[in-house]
Amino acid sequence: MDVSVIIVNWNTRQLLFDCLKSLKDTTNNIIYEVIIVDNNSSDDSVEMVAEHFPDANLIVNDKNLGFAAANNQGIEISQGRYVLLLNSDTVLYEGAIEKNVVYADENPDAAVFGCRVMNSLDDVDMTCFCFPTLRSLFFSITGLEHAFKMNRLFGGERMRWWPRDTFRKIDVVTGVYMFTRKRAIDEVGMMDDSFFFYYEETDWCYRFAKAGWKRLFNPEAVILHVGGGGQSSSNAALKMFVQQQKSCLIYFKKHKGPLKTFIARMLLALGYACRSIYWSSVIVCKKLIAAQTSHHISNKMKTQAAVKYLLFGIEP
Repeated sequence: MDVSVIIVNWNTRQLLFDCLKSLKDTTNNIIYEVIIVDNNSSDDSVEMVAEHFPDANLIVNDKNLGFAAANNQGIEISQGRYVLLLNSDTVLYEGAIEKNVVYADENPDAAVFGCRVMNSLDDVDMTCFCFPTLRSLFFSITGLEHAFKMNRLFGGERMRWWPRDTFRKIDVVTGVYMFTRKRAIDEVGMMDDSFFFYYEETDWCYRFAKAGWKRLFNPEAVILHVGGGGQSSSNAALKMFVQQQKSCLIYFKKHKGPLKTFIARMLLALGYACRSIYWSSVIVCKKLIAAQTSHHISNKMKTQAAVKYLLFGIEP
């Protein structure tokens, strides 16, 4: 078996259908298996897989275990030399997986491989990034990273100056498409399921790096990231935003120690407190001129929820 393709699904029935169809249509020259891990969906995703893709291995959870834990379930039963963790909101271009099989076979000292991810036919998704640091966190929360996106200092973590069109070594392969060597997983271990969502791939790549494994980017393997898989319901958006801050702190606590974790928490809290004040001011001004404020109210709610978690541990 060449590749075990693992897709974690939560209420993305149509996206999952499109992803599985593209997988079937574009992958012809390797032996692969498909493992679907459903995190207690309520949109007939399970029935769709059973009806249209009966050859897929289907794991059905009675609750949402999160991204890392669900992927681990798939990894446990995988039979391939390589394991591909693939988001349900993606569509594969012709030969995307085969090209990474060839590239991985040529680079036996690498554990994880990324690919070129497109948001549309002419818009490249800036996937893959550097390991986070307090400096990069400061640049992000102060807005310097966004103000100077192409600067190698301020925008360093996201590497926006790199158009994702060359082979290169990288720190972190984004979880939307993680082509991973099974032998490396056996050595380092599976994903840390204390990360419910976000930063699980960062933690995994950091552990691979510490064990001496490279992480590489292959621009010849291409997929389309349709989007929508991470926010399958509007009610989840607020929780997911706070979860991102929570996972960031878990990562710092695990790899950077208590002092840097405390500094990271205070940086985030101060930054989101300032943003909350900003969005509150914008809302007041918009109301005075009878302008639409729904987007700004959403941003205000997110930043306030983040501050509540960071300072008081209160989750939405």
